[in-house]
Amino acid sequence: MRVDIQSLGTYNRLAQEGAEHAAASLTQMTGIETYVDVTNVTLMSKQDVEDVFGGTEFVGVQIGLGGGLSGETALAFDQESAASIVDVLVPGASADDDGEFDEMAQSGINEIGNIMMGGFVDGWADYLGASVDMTPPNYVERAGTDVLPDGALDRAEEEHVFVFESQMTAVDQEIDAYIYMLPEYGAFADMLAASDDHDDAIPMDKLTVFDEMTRQGAQQAAGNVSSMTGIETDVDVSRLSFVPIEDVPNTARDEVYIGTVMEFKGTPGGYLAILFDEPSARTIVDATVPMELDEPLGEMGESAIEELGNIMTSGFIDGWANVLQTSIDHTPPELVHDMGTAILSPIAGRLGQSQEYAFLMDSTVVTPEGEFNCELYAIPDERKLKEALDSLLVERSDQLEADQESLF
Repeated sequence: MRVDIQSLGTYNRLAQEGAEHAAASLTQMTGIETYVDVTNVTLMSKQDVEDVFGGTEFVGVQIGLGGGLSGETALAFDQESAASIVDVLVPGASADDDGEFDEMAQSGINEIGNIMMGGFVDGWADYLGASVDMTPPNYVERAGTDVLPDGALDRAEEEHVFVFESQMTAVDQEIDAYIYMLPEYGAFADMLAASDDHDDAIPMDKLTVFDEMTRQGAQQAAGNVSSMTGIETDVDVSRLSFVPIEDVPNTARDEVYIGTVMEFKGTPGGYLAILFDEPSARTIVDATVPMELDEPLGEMGESAIEELGNIMTSGFIDGWANVLQTSIDHTPPELVHDMGTAILSPIAGRLGQSQEYAFLMDSTVVTPEGEFNCELYAIPDERKLKEALDSLLVERSDQLEADQESLF
C-alpha cells in the first residue's frame, strides 16, 4: 500500500487543531494558560511504543472512538501535573500515601478529560462529514504503556500502529499534558491510501523497514561511541515521526546543545544532527581527551565532540548505505553550540523550500548510569526518501528485519 503524503498532512493538521481546542478547554476550566508544543503522527512498532513511554507514571482518561473515526484515545498527565490540575479543579481533593487520588479528584480528571477530548475530535467529525462517537471516559493511574488503551501494545506487536501525539504545556507552570490517538489501523490506512501512480505517495511497507533501518543505524552510532570513549551505551528511543516542516525545531528540548550537523547527499539526501546537552558533552570530553582541561568545552573539547560526531555519522549512514546498496556521501560535520530549536531551524528552513512536511527520525543514545545523553535527528529530503524507498527491494527488507531481530 502507498500512503498519500498530503492526506497524512491533513490529518496531522486536524490533530494539531484538535489539540489546540483541548488546550483552550484546559485553560478555560483551570485558568492555567496552555499551548500546544508539538503534534506529530508516528508509525510505531511494539518496541517503539515501549521505548517512548518507558516507566513514566501517568494519570488520565481513556476514551474509545466509533462512527466516522474508529480507534482509541488517551489524555495523560504526569503525576505532578495531575496534582496541579486537581488542586484547581477540585479544592479539597486528596491523594493517599501511594499517590492515588481520591474519588473527588478522579471525578475532576474524568470531567476535564471528557471535555478536552470532545474538543479534540470535533474537528475530525466536521472534516469527515460524519459523527464520531465517544465512550464515557475511563479514569486510569498507570505507568508506561499501560496508560494506552487496552490492546494497543498487542496490535503494535502484530503490525505497526499509527499514533497521533500532541504535547500541551502550561505557559507559567510546570504542567504538561499529552493526547494520544490510535486510529484503527485498517480503516485509517484506507483513508491514507493513494493510487500506485500518485506522485506524492510513499510505500507503507518499505517505510516501516526504513524505520527499522534507522534504529539499526542508531545502534551502530551508539556502538561507535562505546568504542571511542569506553562508556557503555544503548539506544533508548528511536522512532519515525511525520510533522509539518515548521514544527521540526520544536521537537528538540528547550536547552543548550553542542554537537555536529551535516548534510548527506545521494539517495536519500537530507540532514543529520548529533547533539549532546552540555553536561553530556563534558563527560565525552573527559573520556576522550587525555589531559585535564581548564575549559572542557574549549577548543580541544569542541574538537573532541566534532571527531565523535564524525564517527557517529559514519556508523549511522553506513547502515543505510548497506541496505540500499548505494553510496551516501556527506559534508564534513559542522560544529554547533546553541539552543536545540536554533540548531534545527536552519535545517527546517532549507528543506521547507521544497516540502511542507518532514519524516523526522529521532533517536536517543544513553548510558545505563546516566553519564550522558545524545539526541540524533535524521531529516531526509522527502523526494529523495521516496526514491530510496522505491528502490528498496523486498529481499533486502526481509534481510534487514532478520538482522534487526538478531540485535535484541
